[in-house]
Amino acid sequence: MPSLLRVSFRYWSATHAEPASWLAICSGISAQRFIVSLAAEFRHSHDFPVIHSLAAPRIGVEALAMAEILRHPGADSAEAQAPVQHLPHNIEAEAALLGALLLDNRLVEDVQLKLRSDHFFEPLHGRIYEAILRLTDRNMIANAVTLRPLFEADEAMKEVGGPSYLAQLSGSGAAIIGARDFAAQIYDLALLRSLVAVGRELVTGALDTSEDVKPLEQIERAETELYKVAEAGGGEGKVKSFADASKEALKIAEAALTNGGALSGITTGLADVNARMGGLHRSDLIILAGRPGMGKSSLATNIALNAAKRLLRDMADGIEPERSAGAAVALFSLEMSADQLATRILAEESGIPGTQIRTGNMNLQEFREFARIAGEMNNLPLYIDDTPGLTIAALRTRARRLKRQKNIGLVIVDYLQLLSGTSKGGGDNRVQEISEISRGLKQLAKELHVPVMALSQLSRAVEQREDKRPQLSDLRESGSIEQDADMVWFIYRGDYYLAAKQPADDHPDFPTWQEEMSRIYGIAELIIAKQRHGATGKVKLKFDSRITKFSDLVEEGYSPDLH
Repeated sequence: MPSLLRVSFRYWSATHAEPASWLAICSGISAQRFIVSLAAEFRHSHDFPVIHSLAAPRIGVEALAMAEILRHPGADSAEAQAPVQHLPHNIEAEAALLGALLLDNRLVEDVQLKLRSDHFFEPLHGRIYEAILRLTDRNMIANAVTLRPLFEADEAMKEVGGPSYLAQLSGSGAAIIGARDFAAQIYDLALLRSLVAVGRELVTGALDTSEDVKPLEQIERAETELYKVAEAGGGEGKVKSFADASKEALKIAEAALTNGGALSGITTGLADVNARMGGLHRSDLIILAGRPGMGKSSLATNIALNAAKRLLRDMADGIEPERSAGAAVALFSLEMSADQLATRILAEESGIPGTQIRTGNMNLQEFREFARIAGEMNNLPLYIDDTPGLTIAALRTRARRLKRQKNIGLVIVDYLQLLSGTSKGGGDNRVQEISEISRGLKQLAKELHVPVMALSQLSRAVEQREDKRPQLSDLRESGSIEQDADMVWFIYRGDYYLAAKQPADDHPDFPTWQEEMSRIYGIAELIIAKQRHGATGKVKLKFDSRITKFSDLVEEGYSPDLH
């Protein structure tokens, strides 16, 4: 009969036909009896939810409930007794750990950095653990007596015998010896349950085709969720001794000495900028801001190119990538396409203006030079992602992947305001969304141990002032950008604003304007408005607008202005 029931179920679930007529001939039972028998037969099977949904409309919930107690004679067979899988847990280890903590509160210091209340499978155990932490945090003794008033009204506690359960937990002192091992196992099992939850969500999302099918987005979400589980795996918090910290500081100083005394981080390719801050330091968030037309993207692209070229040069000289002042670069361009960025980079390297490259206005010699430069840069460790509309979560996922696959040492985002947050609710609160983005970028810098440079817009308040040089208060949409950043740079070009004031050639002020323009033309100021590692100030740079290239300014008597 069990095999007949299973065959009948397959037919019925596939056709949704009334089985009474043909099944009565086969088994001599009514349709209602057939459905109830099916429910009983499959009670321990994965098919039971399907039977429930199919049978309930036909025979009613009351009849279906009979299946819980009505077993067909063949239901106890090995075929029907399919093993039921449970989430990973160890209730006994949880109880043993709680008993050890109640007997010796000093053990709390060993486990609380790694173990949280939500790591316990049994919710009651999680609440007991939370209560122990609260009492010990107040320098109070946590035992069965002091916890009793907190759980007298707890319904789950009543089910296990009331507050006397606390005394049962602390009844055996043997658990004290293995408390740390119990905590480790509880933690590991909690991670496995998180992994199961992620897997379940992945399967559910992949099977759901009711909405737009976007497999790539699902893959990115999967990577994000899996990485969250991995991050939780390092949540115990590591404390470094001063000796360990001082070794790291010594390595930084040694790197600066090795590179001529002015560079301890990733090179910018600009000597005055490197001298001012020692390069781009790992784990730093650098904000590069400016009004449109100032050259934010150009400067970021120049720095990316210089860092990637330095890595290639150092590797050719036999220097290990870890000791190089260069780095493989990930450039997330949410504004410009990859081919536009490539054109800009090739224009900078070849010296041929980008407009000539785009229009094809080159002679044969220029084209050959352009092709030669393009060929030489085929192996450049510069990776461009021009996907539009990225969320901060998706960007972090892609950066982690590039770190794993290409060992990137610098991340550049162009630009911050084109990213979107992950919180639901659309753009109702843009300030909060920008705060989430800037915080996420800082976390990414620390997580990957690389400098992250994010370009940012400035508010129009700059245009209302006589002096157009930006200030920290001009950072657009959120003060959290300034707070999260380790360094804030502003790019300012006086000739850009002066060009807009050009008088007519026959105007009396034209000679004065011309003299001023000749003095400041092609000179840009990199204003260091914030720096956690040193003083603020400004550095003058040369800017060639033809090929959008920033370089060191060679000017008699000039030295960087440092405060």
